[in-house]
Amino acid sequence: MPVPTSDVWAVLADPASYAYWVVGSKLIRDAEPAFPAPGSKFHHTVGFGPLTLNDHTKVLEAEPPVRLVLRAKGRPIGTAKVSLRLAPRDGGTEVEIMENPDGPYRLLAYNPAVQLFTKLRNAESLMRLEELALRQAER
Repeated sequence: MPVPTSDVWAVLADPASYAYWVVGSKLIRDAEPAFPAPGSKFHHTVGFGPLTLNDHTKVLEAEPPVRLVLRAKGRPIGTAKVSLRLAPRDGGTEVEIMENPDGPYRLLAYNPAVQLFTKLRNAESLMRLEELALRQAER
């Protein structure tokens, strides 16, 4: 992404931004003031079309401005551990996202259809994250 790491982190640190950049997220209903401190949460609505679920995402680890680890929940459909790593690269930021089902859903990580869906979804999410980071950099 052609923006400084601090601008990407600013987007990640804003819970309201997840409603736009995370594919499948519809609405951020509430967020704890301490977000993105470890242990803090934001409450979201996820889904496609009329099918929605209300749940939350919790911060497991945060190392501003280079690393954020979340546990995203959309029960009863699933839960996942999502790791975002930011690294300065050629005047911009390289962003790596790793998402894996966890808990009782862990075995889904071995399903090729789930892997493909996650890869495509996260590619689109990263494009949206870049769009917001570019806007952040303009401010």
